[in-house]
Amino acid sequence: MIPVLATLAAVVAVAWLLAYHRANGLAWTIGLAAFAAWLTWFTATPLATLGVAWAVVAIFGALSIVKPLRRAIVTGPVFGVYKKVLPQISQTEQEALDAGSIWWDADLFTGKPEWSKLLAYPVPKLTAEEQAFLDGPVEELCAMVNEYDVHDRMDLSPAEWKFIRDKGFLGIIIPKSYGGLGFSAFAHSEIVTKISTRSGAAAVTVMVPNSLGPAELLIHYGTEAQKNHYLPRLAKGLEIPCFALTNPDAGSDAGAIPDTGIVCKGMYEGKEVVGIRMTWDKRYITLAPVATILGLAFKLFDPDKLLGGKEERGITLALVPTSHKGVVIGRRHNPLGSAFMNGPTQGKDVFIPIDWIIGGRDQVGNGWRMLVECLAAGRSISLPSLSMAAGKLGSRASGAYARVRSQFKTPIGRFEGIEEPLARIGGYTYMMDSTRRMTMAALDLGEKPSVISAICKYHMTERMRVILNDAMDIHGGKGIMLGRNNYLGRAYQTIPIAITVEGANILTRSLIIFGQGAIRCHPFVLKEIEAAGENDLRAFDAALFGHFAFTLSNAARSLWLGITGGKGVSVPGSPETRRYLQMMTRFSSAFALLADTSMFVLGGSLKRREKLSGRLGDMLSMLYMASATVKRYHDEGRQKDDIPLLTWSVNDAFFKLQVAMDGVLANFPNRFLAAILRFLVFPKGLTLTAPYDKWGSRVAQILITPGAARDRLTAGAYIPRKEDDVVGRLEFAMEAVIKSDPIEHRIRAAQKEGKLPQRTLAERRLAALNQSLITKEEFEHLLYTDRLKREVVMVDDHPFDLGRHSPEEEQWQPPKTAASM
Repeated sequence: MIPVLATLAAVVAVAWLLAYHRANGLAWTIGLAAFAAWLTWFTATPLATLGVAWAVVAIFGALSIVKPLRRAIVTGPVFGVYKKVLPQISQTEQEALDAGSIWWDADLFTGKPEWSKLLAYPVPKLTAEEQAFLDGPVEELCAMVNEYDVHDRMDLSPAEWKFIRDKGFLGIIIPKSYGGLGFSAFAHSEIVTKISTRSGAAAVTVMVPNSLGPAELLIHYGTEAQKNHYLPRLAKGLEIPCFALTNPDAGSDAGAIPDTGIVCKGMYEGKEVVGIRMTWDKRYITLAPVATILGLAFKLFDPDKLLGGKEERGITLALVPTSHKGVVIGRRHNPLGSAFMNGPTQGKDVFIPIDWIIGGRDQVGNGWRMLVECLAAGRSISLPSLSMAAGKLGSRASGAYARVRSQFKTPIGRFEGIEEPLARIGGYTYMMDSTRRMTMAALDLGEKPSVISAICKYHMTERMRVILNDAMDIHGGKGIMLGRNNYLGRAYQTIPIAITVEGANILTRSLIIFGQGAIRCHPFVLKEIEAAGENDLRAFDAALFGHFAFTLSNAARSLWLGITGGKGVSVPGSPETRRYLQMMTRFSSAFALLADTSMFVLGGSLKRREKLSGRLGDMLSMLYMASATVKRYHDEGRQKDDIPLLTWSVNDAFFKLQVAMDGVLANFPNRFLAAILRFLVFPKGLTLTAPYDKWGSRVAQILITPGAARDRLTAGAYIPRKEDDVVGRLEFAMEAVIKSDPIEHRIRAAQKEGKLPQRTLAERRLAALNQSLITKEEFEHLLYTDRLKREVVMVDDHPFDLGRHSPEEEQWQPPKTAASM
């Protein structure tokens, strides 16, 4: 019995080693031959059984090594079935798959990420010119803008608009050759982040022209004539752009827009020209009410074949001056009371010359691809930067407030109930900024990472939601009462806007992240689809059997790494991060196995299993964000003070990753296969927990204590060093409170010893001064601290009508009480 068990164990061990190391067909054939030889020479195996064993070796070797034979016998029939069952991919889906590029997300799909490559990616840095712009015009704009006044007038002031135009804020991405700033993606993100910590309305005004819009589209696709005309005018602020995509009948399904353009002949400037008769109805268009140039997405039809070719030409993009006859524009939406410009636009049978198509006739029908490619970059910058501002301001302000505000004679930041949300704010902010920085490095390397941009948009806006909720909880009534003393309320009000725009978050999570990632990032799936589309049996054969080896390897790796927790895997890095890279290696293998199995079992129906797809997307997202966090720690010189932020955020991501994997396994439709997968992925059960409380306490301590770690976490936020500024005052108050602590401690000690009266605080302090227990300077500092603390916790009150009526209007008056008569 023992020799039999030993033999089986040896066979399993060898097979596992071959699978783990992704051995090729020749290696597997040698292994099988060695086993058959052992049976032949060292055992009394019946001759018939030996014959079967050697036949298996011969057949397997022939099919593995002689590829033409394999293609004829195995791959050919599979290829035929595959082409029949392959789900039909729509034109818009295909264009989305073709758009953009893959980057580190593809490594995470392999099950064996190259961590040395991750750590070697360049660190994003500002040029001297970019830093000067941040220190100059950006600081000036932040100092000019008061968010309360902006919302009071529901617009930026004329002076603020002029400053934005004159200083080139609308041309951040436009090349210098056209009069723009030509800044990097990282600089673009830093600018938007800093402005957003001061004013959301100002940030959106700057953000939109530099994101998905006319400038970006012209840079990449415009004709030379269009570039030479529009880009200098956009860079100088002579034109205010907007881009209109969303129709009342086509929101998330943007490819179904009913807006149309009919190719025809018409009159323009006194001449008959080939053009387009357009009809559109758009809504939610940011900057539309003040725009001078309107970008439009519509479906183009050519019934008279004036352009040649087919009648239905597909989604096309055009630039239309808003002064053009028939353009209806100027009315406003009111997006949750936010002051940035947003509104609808319509047009019916509006004739435009054919030359107004972005890119001219060569780009007819390419609009969807153009949009998706530009969105891959813009979606990585705009809303993630806006979300980043919420993290930085939330960390800085909430930490300071929690240190200044005291209850029960204790700063509220030292209560465990407050430490918990402070830890989330700090940990999320650290991971979000890590993700932003690494993604900006990718953009500045020339990548257009469509899947990563979706990860950034979804997870950073969702974390912004949590951060602002936690910040409001910490501030209590201070955050609720709107007025000049409130620095959180308006940001809190506008959370759903960021969640909704540039791809609604529900759609992004459930359909895009994994839906695109599974095909674009997987090392074999896209190759199989392309081979089927091109009817290339040779390419399909290579991809199919590479896919088999890949899946088998990840099954073996998942089991072993699940048992060991990834320990023993060789990874680069530092003592603080190697364990995290080992754990991510384990999770990468498990994720690849679950992704492969889900696609194999569910096939095309997986995209309709949105809950499973969303959880698979969460796994990829957590791996990407945790990778970025480890890289940031290395990029910043392994600062020891940042270890609590690193530890909390990475362990939080690992726990969420485990939850997502458990969710897939618990809801996998094939229960037998689910049990096998659970054994392979979690051989020791669910072993991870949420971050330990001790690490949360240390993160909270960073937020409530002035120091280098706090400054690094919130770097890039606009924090004016002025006592008369509502945010700047927090910093002065926190410093004053900390300086007051030892003084107050001496007074309390003297009181316990009976040296001071047991009456009011003011009397005790005065007695302490008279007894020389504290100095006059210390006494005055206590008064100064009291004033600042009082100002920090104060909220606004308003006239009875909240200032809604003019003095001449008759206003309702509250009834007089008997006491007032």
